[in-house]
Amino acid sequence: MAKRIAQSSVNWAALAERVPAEQKVYLAAFKIKSDGYLRRVLANPPEPPAINWSVYKQSVPIPGMVDKFQKEYEALKIPYPADTMSAQVDAQWSQVKKAIDQFVQQSNANIATFEKEVAEIKALLPYDQMTMEDFRDAYPDLALDPINRPTFWPHNPEEQLDYVDPENKAAEAHH
Repeated sequence: MAKRIAQSSVNWAALAERVPAEQKVYLAAFKIKSDGYLRRVLANPPEPPAINWSVYKQSVPIPGMVDKFQKEYEALKIPYPADTMSAQVDAQWSQVKKAIDQFVQQSNANIATFEKEVAEIKALLPYDQMTMEDFRDAYPDLALDPINRPTFWPHNPEEQLDYVDPENKAAEAHH
């Protein structure tokens, strides 16, 4: 006979840490169902009850009937379900693990890039101490350039002569 399950092997506390707050109700309902199932399993004995066949042989008048039932009862073996899914779960987990590792590598690369950008920004002069020339050197694409890119006051894109509204541009493209 297969080994008897004595307690749940699920670490409910670790699982609860990973479940989003809006789904904790569903996890609690699942835990209640799981615990109820485990209680029902543990309420039954691990082995089937022993039957006193001699009492039945004396009280049943049909010859051979009790012997037949005894033979069938003793031959009855309820198989423990075969594990057919672990290999598929392990294969799926290895694929997920590869994706996780790739995501971690990509995230670490992004973190290094962003830390480099933060270090560059921290190395700049504070904005309240910058001159217009310092700002132009630090942000050449944002600074005013009256010679190469002249603009009109208030120097925002909407007030310039060559400005095209993106919403109108999209509407014109559909017509």
